[in-house]
Amino acid sequence: MTATLATPARPRVRPLGVGLARGQALAAAASVVLALTGAFGTVEAPLWLRLAYWIPIMLSGALWGHVCSRLVDRWIDLDTRPWLAVAALTATITGPVALLVWCATSLIFAGRGPSLPVLPLMVGPVLLITAVMSALNVFLGRAQPVQTHAAPTGTPAPRFPDRLPPRLRGAAIRAVQAEDHYLRIHTDRGSDLILMRLSDALDELEGLEGSQTHRSWWVARDAVREVARGDGRATLTLDGGLTAPVSRRYARALRAAGWY
Repeated sequence: MTATLATPARPRVRPLGVGLARGQALAAAASVVLALTGAFGTVEAPLWLRLAYWIPIMLSGALWGHVCSRLVDRWIDLDTRPWLAVAALTATITGPVALLVWCATSLIFAGRGPSLPVLPLMVGPVLLITAVMSALNVFLGRAQPVQTHAAPTGTPAPRFPDRLPPRLRGAAIRAVQAEDHYLRIHTDRGSDLILMRLSDALDELEGLEGSQTHRSWWVARDAVREVARGDGRATLTLDGGLTAPVSRRYARALRAAGWY
């Protein structure tokens, strides 16, 4: 089975900027709380100095955390192992941020260069704050599924069916499944691969009623025939016997939309 090279898709707004903005907002809020409470022995310093200390550190840590989250997301599926993702983020973020805190604390509060014996004392507080911030970002960052809607009468037809390979043109699309850099398009005439990102396909699927059910799946609503549940997850059985997973982070939104 050959893969068809898709022509470039119209750019779609990616959620990465939203994730960075959310992380920065959480970090800014946390820095104000830490400054006001004089956390980790900073209570004796004036408030302006505490703010000048905590805000840059927390925002820098959030920026580094965003970079780490992009790397972790390549290897760990947040749908199935969120706590492992929190642990991985905590491990990758803590070291560099501890070095930053070590330098900043020595310069701002001690008025001298970093002292090596003080470095181990920084790891515990940084580890605690990083773990809390990582958990907040992982669980608050659980996105809503992208839902597509049937095109109203008189509006342009959806663009994605034009991506179908010649042998599948005119077929009813049941599901779209991401496989590495490709998409497997499941139809009532069989399936085939095209080179395209799911994020771009979701944009072009608007006009067909369906929804993202998993980070790697889009399903046509009228193709669903049965819903099975087990181990806290749901699986959709589609026309032709194809099964599509429903991730935990999308389950609530799909239930609210009446999918099951």
